[in-house]
Order: sequence, then structure tokens, then C-alpha cells
Amino acid sequence: MNGYSQYKEKSIYSMSGSELLLLLFDEAMRRLTRAEKSLEDKNYKDFEDCIHRTTKIVRYLMDILNMDYEISYDLRRIYTYLIYDLSRVTAGRERRKDEIGRIRHILSELREGFEGASKKVNDMHVVREREVRG
Repeated sequence: MNGYSQYKEKSIYSMSGSELLLLLFDEAMRRLTRAEKSLEDKNYKDFEDCIHRTTKIVRYLMDILNMDYEISYDLRRIYTYLIYDLSRVTAGRERRKDEIGRIRHILSELREGFEGASKKVNDMHVVREREVRG
């Protein structure tokens, strides 16, 4: 492993739970932006990969919800909707670029909400520990 990779890995392990959560939202939004660009460039393989990775992130966000909190049920419904919408983006021959911006906007709003909440409660997110799956 090269020096940069080691540095990156160590910085991730030293992040708080809320920082990791925000990082997941950032990566999902970055993937959606890349998916739009790939679709414009007619790079369908990269487009589908970006949508697939975004779906995996949203599924992971749903998996780590701690269902002991009432808000988690609402978040699970939102994540389920996003997964459904992501599947519609790639369904059929006509890919739906217009939906990508809307999905990214929803993720952005969720990210802002979690960022604000983490500042107020000093790193108390409603997640439970789960293993990271490849």
C-alpha cells in the first residue's frame, strides 16, 4: 500500500461517526454527479457503475439505522424510496437523467440535516455498529 493510501485509510479510521456519515452522503452525491456526466458522454458502463455504487451507499445507510428511534422509520422510508428511484433511473432503454438531480437534492437535504443535528448533539447519530461490506 502506498503512502497516500495509508494516510487516507488512517484518516478514515480516526473520523467520528457523524463525519463518516457525512462522507457517505458526499460520496453518494459525487457518484450521482459523475453518473450524469457519464450519461452525457454516453459512457453507459460508468453510468451504471455510479448508480450501482450510490444504491449500495443508500442501502448501507438503511442498514445502519438504529430502529430504536422513531425518526429511523421515516429515514428508512426515504431510503427505500431513493433505492426505488435509483432503479428507475437505469430501467429500460431510456435512462432518466432528470431524476438524478432530484435524488442528489434529497441526499443533499438529508446530509444538511445530519450535519446540523451532529453539531447540536455532539456526535450522537441514530446508527448502530455494523460491519463494512464490500
